[in-house]
Amino acid sequence: MQIGFVGLGRMGGNMVHRIRRDSSIEVVAFDPDPAAREAAAGHGAIAAASLDELVGKLAAPRAVWIMVPSGDVTASTIATLLELLRSGDTIIDGGNSNFDDTRHRSGECEAVGVHLVDAGTSGGVWGLDVGYCLMVGGPKAAVEQWMPVFTTLAPPDGFLHTGPAGSGNFVKMVHNGIEYGMLQAYAEGFAILEAQKKFGDLDLPAIAHLWNQGSVVRSWLLELAELALAADPHLEKLEGYVDDTGEGRWTSKVAIDLGVPAPVLTLSLMERFSSRDHNLFGNRVVAALRNEFGGHAVKSEETAGTRA
Repeated sequence: MQIGFVGLGRMGGNMVHRIRRDSSIEVVAFDPDPAAREAAAGHGAIAAASLDELVGKLAAPRAVWIMVPSGDVTASTIATLLELLRSGDTIIDGGNSNFDDTRHRSGECEAVGVHLVDAGTSGGVWGLDVGYCLMVGGPKAAVEQWMPVFTTLAPPDGFLHTGPAGSGNFVKMVHNGIEYGMLQAYAEGFAILEAQKKFGDLDLPAIAHLWNQGSVVRSWLLELAELALAADPHLEKLEGYVDDTGEGRWTSKVAIDLGVPAPVLTLSLMERFSSRDHNLFGNRVVAALRNEFGGHAVKSEETAGTRA
C-alpha cells in the first residue's frame, strides 16, 4: 500500500515517521521546504518536489493525506489535487478545516469521482510515540479502504468513523472547544495557587504531580503542566499571550446557532482575546500547556516588547 503525504510540519512530519516506522506502507511526501522533505526521506519516505511529482509516484487508486493550515492553503491544495487525481482516488484532509467547508468540498470532489475524507487529528507533537486520536468522516468505502493507514497512526481504540464528510472536522472542532475550557480551568487554578503567599511559595510542580495521583482532576494536560512548571516554576520565560486557531470561535458560533448554552467554552475563547493585553500568570499557564502538547509557538519575555 502507498499513500501520499502533503505537509511535513510538526505533526505531518511525525505522522510520516510513524507510518514508516510502524508499517510497510510506502509514503510519498511533499512539502515546499526542502529540509522537511529531506527529514521525511530520512525516515524512509520517498520525497517529491511538487504535488504533480507526488501524484505521479503513486499507483492507482491513490490516496493523498494533507496536513496543511486550514482555509486558503487547504482549498488551493485540494483544487490542485483535483486536477491531478482521477476517479476512485481519495483525498484525506487531516487539518482543522471548517466542517461546512469540508461538506462543500466533498460535493466538488464527488462530482469528479474523488472521495474526500476528513480526519480530525489530535495528538500534537506527542503523537509519534503515543499515537494520534482520529475522528474520521467521509464515505464508508473510502474510509475502510485506507484503514491500514488509520490504524497505524492511531493508538488502540483511537479511531472512529464519525459519519459523512464534515463530521470528523465537526467532532474535532468540539474537541478543541472543550480543550479551551480545560486549559482555562487549569490556568485559573494555578494562578490562584501562585498568587497565595500566606504559605510562602507553594510548590506548583509538586502539586501538579500530586493531583495526577488518583485525584478527580488528573489528566494528560496536568502531566504537561507539571513538566512546564518544573522547567520554569513561575513561567517567567513566557509572555502570557495565547493565540487561537479558529476552532474555538467556530464551536462558540455553532453553540449560538443551535441555542446550546456553552458559557465555559465561549468565555475561555474570550480569555484568549484578553490575554493579548495582559501578561497574567494564568495566561502563561495556557501558553505553556499549548506549547507542551502541540508545539504551538509561544512568546518569550525577551520578545514581548517587540509585539505591535
